[in-house]
Amino acid sequence: MQEAAVTERTTENRDGQTELGESVGPDAPETTEGEQAEALKQRKNGLYPGVSDELAENMKQGWADTERHVLEPIEQAGHTARRRAALSAAFPGERLVIPAGRLKVRANDTDYAFRPSSDYVYLTGDDTENGVLVLEPAKDGAGHEATAYLLPRSDRENGEFWLSGQGELWVGRRNSLTENEKLLGLAVKDVRELPEALTGATGPVRVLRGYDTVIESALTDKVTAERDEEFRVHLSELRRVKDAWEIGELRFACEATARGFEDVVKVLDKAEATSERYIEGTFFLRARIEGNDVGYGSICASGPHATTLHWVRNDGPVRSGDLLLLDAGVETRSYYTADVTRTLPVDGRFTALQRRIYDAVYDAQEAGIAAVKPGAPYRDFHDAAQRVLAERLVSWGLLGDLDVEKVLELGLQRRWTLHGTGHMLGLDVHDCAAARTEQYVNSELEPGVVLTVEPGLYFQADDLTVPEEYRGIGVRIEDDILVTEDGNVNLSAGLPRRADEVEEWMARLRRG
Repeated sequence: MQEAAVTERTTENRDGQTELGESVGPDAPETTEGEQAEALKQRKNGLYPGVSDELAENMKQGWADTERHVLEPIEQAGHTARRRAALSAAFPGERLVIPAGRLKVRANDTDYAFRPSSDYVYLTGDDTENGVLVLEPAKDGAGHEATAYLLPRSDRENGEFWLSGQGELWVGRRNSLTENEKLLGLAVKDVRELPEALTGATGPVRVLRGYDTVIESALTDKVTAERDEEFRVHLSELRRVKDAWEIGELRFACEATARGFEDVVKVLDKAEATSERYIEGTFFLRARIEGNDVGYGSICASGPHATTLHWVRNDGPVRSGDLLLLDAGVETRSYYTADVTRTLPVDGRFTALQRRIYDAVYDAQEAGIAAVKPGAPYRDFHDAAQRVLAERLVSWGLLGDLDVEKVLELGLQRRWTLHGTGHMLGLDVHDCAAARTEQYVNSELEPGVVLTVEPGLYFQADDLTVPEEYRGIGVRIEDDILVTEDGNVNLSAGLPRRADEVEEWMARLRRG
């Protein structure tokens, strides 16, 4: 990473964002945004050693006009307008504030890659740090006026574009406010003016907490935790039923994910020569080529690691004869993610015992998927899958002389099934997580809901209640299911699921 050409001190603001400050030594106090702007304006007075008056003047001049004057709205602009209208109708007369979030420090003066809050993306389509959407009650009392508060292009007049670590020459060009108005299809203002505007605002306010402490501080005396929690819950429930555009994004995420799984199968020999990290890196490459990132930390669990539900260390050996449990999803450039799991024999062929366990999980998933349909209680697909697994565990003699009904009543199958059979999916891998129980697990499915169906069996390596040959085997099969008007569609059906189809698919890919 390149070092700055001028002597500067970076400080960390309340949200972990690095800022350019005066060169005054390691114990200097933190600079505020206002102080930083003032410091930039005064750079000619010697605050930044190495910046002469002549250089400062030179850097102001000779730059082409790069303003883009003809721009079409982003693809989802019409959808975001409709979503904002629905949110407006739910909170008449109240000011609503939804931040995107700020950069977070990874180490010293480097930041994590920015990922905006899902609710902000849902309502604007924008993905830039520091952005804030404000829905202001209309003066005539009818609905709200929506404004996106964003950072403008970095200033060439005061030198921000080359002196600040967040300037254009350091991190790239930002859209101008005018450009963003055209792209997003809503009014756009300078976000640096927002804290003061919020401080002086009157009337009821709700804010999405947890993403921007600068904005939250400006609203301290105007909001309550209870009202803001109601707001968070409503935003989560608003995303429950996906529109046609969202379904298209999820479908693409699943298709790209399938290609990522194919990539992995083709390099399993290289993974055997290295570790699970080769699998992780291979899938990540596909996610970056076709999307924004992985939607969550990929689980690349080989051998007994497959019995750890969220194994993300991905540093273990990959051995022929073992199973590989790969749980991974591509996140699109609009931030919708797939969530798919396949359990694959590393050498391309299941052993008899591996196939027995795999087939049990496959049959459980088939029963779960069949239960996904409009009007069905949300919990039905979980119950259907758990029954199949309980039946197999009883038939294998792992639960003594208990019958299936008693096993299900006592939940004894959960020693080996461990988790719920699925969750909602969308902008978040565990989407709509803040929704009320009656709007989630106690609801009825309806067209447009997307969820995962992912039963599994996990026999821990140190589990003395099962025969030794079972120990260290973990199997999960997961697909992304869209509820339709007359049933469901498997969005991730491009990947084979039946054991014999998996073997044939792997053999074909390895032949090249």
